[in-house]
Amino acid sequence: MTETGTTRGVTGEDEVVDLCRELIRIDTSNYGDHSGPGERTAAEYVAEKLAEVGLEPQIFESHRGRASTVARIEGEDPSRPALLIHGHTDVVPANAGDWTHHPFSGEIADGCVWGRGAVDMKDMDAMTLAVVRDRLRSGRRPPRDIVLAFLADEEAGGTYGARHLVDKHPELFEGVTEAISEVGGFSFTVNEQRRLYLIQTAEKGMHWMKLTVAGTAGHGSMIHRDNAITELSEAVARLGRHRFPVRVTKTTRAFLDELGDALGTELDPEDMEATLATLGGIAKLIGATLSNTANPTQLNAGYKVNVIPSEATAYVDGRFLPGFEEEFLADLDRILGPRVRREDVHADKAVETTFDGALVEAMQSALRAEDPAAKAIPYMLSGGTDAKSFDDLGIRGFGFAPLKLPPELDFAGMFHGVDERVPVDALRFGVRVLDRFIDAS
Repeated sequence: MTETGTTRGVTGEDEVVDLCRELIRIDTSNYGDHSGPGERTAAEYVAEKLAEVGLEPQIFESHRGRASTVARIEGEDPSRPALLIHGHTDVVPANAGDWTHHPFSGEIADGCVWGRGAVDMKDMDAMTLAVVRDRLRSGRRPPRDIVLAFLADEEAGGTYGARHLVDKHPELFEGVTEAISEVGGFSFTVNEQRRLYLIQTAEKGMHWMKLTVAGTAGHGSMIHRDNAITELSEAVARLGRHRFPVRVTKTTRAFLDELGDALGTELDPEDMEATLATLGGIAKLIGATLSNTANPTQLNAGYKVNVIPSEATAYVDGRFLPGFEEEFLADLDRILGPRVRREDVHADKAVETTFDGALVEAMQSALRAEDPAAKAIPYMLSGGTDAKSFDDLGIRGFGFAPLKLPPELDFAGMFHGVDERVPVDALRFGVRVLDRFIDAS
């Protein structure tokens, strides 16, 4: 066990579980319409925990209730570029009736902390708080300045969280060149001699779209050749069934090479079905990084059974690989056809960085110190994070929320899923790794 703590009172490992449970109990559901109940409460909770150990956190409210907390820790060498550690406090909604344990209870069962946000991403929020509080209580300053940001609104694109801070308060991130955050640093067990820890170095861009078809209104009993619902349904079906071509980015190529080496086989990205079947839960994360994707998610039309409406709409979650946005949009228009009007509801860029440098070496060494079977490798996230906003400030982002996971746990399925949970031992492991990482970075 790493020696991380006070003189010796409560350590980071001691309190990380309670911090995670308390964060989960704050319902920060983000419905995308400012109706969520708890982002301000979460911001105040985080600010209180940071103030208790001598920091001077600031709360920034972009809209009533949409609050983020930021603080800076002075490092031993303030002339060095600063490191940003950011996490979001909002979560996607959850229907309690679907869950084994209430999603906002933070209950401990079967060796895990259960609840909405347990892996996305109040686990990392808690680990960050635990490590920072431990270091400050014991007077262990980091080697360089660290900026902490606990953000609102990531689950709806970050407009009222990271994007607001980057646009309105960029001075908060003065001197920051690198950042770590969510959806990376978790383990994939090949065998007892080799565990791969996937570090997120790239993420797909997004086009959340509204599709509209205009037709001719009429009586439902008549023969009708210009039915907006029919036209839209056919277009949506074409899009939903379309298989976009495989496109291998430099990050995915590096991932496949490392994975192939670990599995003892050469991986062909054009023939990944058999390989994905062997990857368990992470197949969901990896499969979607081999091509662009467009998934229909909503349909709306009509107001009465015997009235043919003049308009029908649909919503689509579109994601494109770094370097392939133009191809993606051209494919969309070809598939949808001329009758469908396409407009963005929310769009953001893809990001990709290289897997090298001192920060990567610090991740590698911190992981190996706590797990001798560890090897960190790069991968691409099929979703998006607040790293997109910070990239606008020239901040190089990585997903590094270290968790050593049981092989049987469907980790990828926890994201936005039912019965989200994180192992207690994984939280404590993450605290130890993050503490070492900060020293090495």
